[in-house]
Amino acid sequence: MELFDTAGAGKGAKAVPLAERMRPKALDEFVGQQHLLGPGKFLRGMVGAGELRSLILWGPPGSGKTTLAEILASSGGARCVRFSAVTSGVKDLKKIVEEAERLHRLGKRTVLFVDEIHHFNKAQQDNFLPHVERGTLILIGATTENPSFEVISPLLSRAQVLVLQPLSPADIGTIVDRALSDRQNGLGEFGLEIADDARAFLIDQSQGDARIALNALETAAALLKKEKGARRIDLPRIQEALQKKALLYDKAGEEHYNVISAFIKSMRGSDPDAAVYWLMRMLEAGEDPLFIARRMIILAAEDIGNADPQALQVAVAAKDAFHFVGLPEGRIPLAQAATYLASAPKSNASYKAMLAAANDVEDKGTLPVPLHLRNAPTPLMEKLGYGKDYRYAHDFPDHVVGQEHLPDALRGKKYYSPTDSGYEKTIKDRLAGWEERKRGKKS
Repeated sequence: MELFDTAGAGKGAKAVPLAERMRPKALDEFVGQQHLLGPGKFLRGMVGAGELRSLILWGPPGSGKTTLAEILASSGGARCVRFSAVTSGVKDLKKIVEEAERLHRLGKRTVLFVDEIHHFNKAQQDNFLPHVERGTLILIGATTENPSFEVISPLLSRAQVLVLQPLSPADIGTIVDRALSDRQNGLGEFGLEIADDARAFLIDQSQGDARIALNALETAAALLKKEKGARRIDLPRIQEALQKKALLYDKAGEEHYNVISAFIKSMRGSDPDAAVYWLMRMLEAGEDPLFIARRMIILAAEDIGNADPQALQVAVAAKDAFHFVGLPEGRIPLAQAATYLASAPKSNASYKAMLAAANDVEDKGTLPVPLHLRNAPTPLMEKLGYGKDYRYAHDFPDHVVGQEHLPDALRGKKYYSPTDSGYEKTIKDRLAGWEERKRGKKS
């Protein structure tokens, strides 16, 4: 089936959604992605030379992936067909390939446009490979997910990956203004205008997605038509058209990892304002609250540690409180914990001690336990020296004893180096005092 074969132009096509009608038909009409389309840039040069090659277009929704695919195909004089993960199968691909081979013999190329290619499993993607290798098909895949994880390596090695950015506020503004003035494909024939605050709100809420902006604009225009003689789209109508901002967040995709990373780094960086913002971003987008709670528990031990031992208790309590309360009130203890952890003194000294000790365990293997630390439950063990010269800490002042507790090969090794942050300074001073006392006893 031909790509966009239902999208017409002019008044007879007004049943087609505004976002579809306003699709650019040439690169000069395209808005945004200047890092690919500007003078001397990759795609501009490719189109200017009439070249076509297999591409993976990776970018957020509404950034122009599908439009670029159509423009690239038409600029190279190629036939473009869409292949859908939902409606297409091996039998459909076979028909496409047969027609592509026929056209190839006549000197015409075929572009296979695979929208949301990450929805295809490995076996399905394998089906494209031989036809791409032979040049029968030029593959243009579009995806909102990181192709490193979602596209098989053989296809990635045969296609150029191009990263599309979210459209800038200026880009969205240009698209909105163009739709309002275009009399053939847009809303120009109705003589509409948009209030400055409504335009700014629409641009902001679109989050770089042209489709969101145009759909909301079309809905607001439809609401306006119900009021006879009204021509001005104001803020309340745009708010009504948008309803609620759709958060850009995919619990199974890259944005999931981006946002949780921002959340963790905000708490580690002692920024409670950013921490609670990213927390609400995740909760409003439907993230599992217990996933968030687990990450806070890990951070409390790894990044705060003994600088504030209570941090771990707060994080665990927030997890238990959420279990007990549930949503929506369960957000409150999570927010309390996030702001507490962000505001707490930080130390990763215990975490670094763990890594250093683990490294010695791996490098030096199972070193023998010193005899004086071993129990002697049998006469033979006692005869062999198990437990000999062991000093019971509680028999000494302040329960401090000058005794080696590490294997001989690690004698004197220091893993834990407390910082001067928070309560850990108290620990540091205490350990220093003990060391001084041990040295005094040895002398």
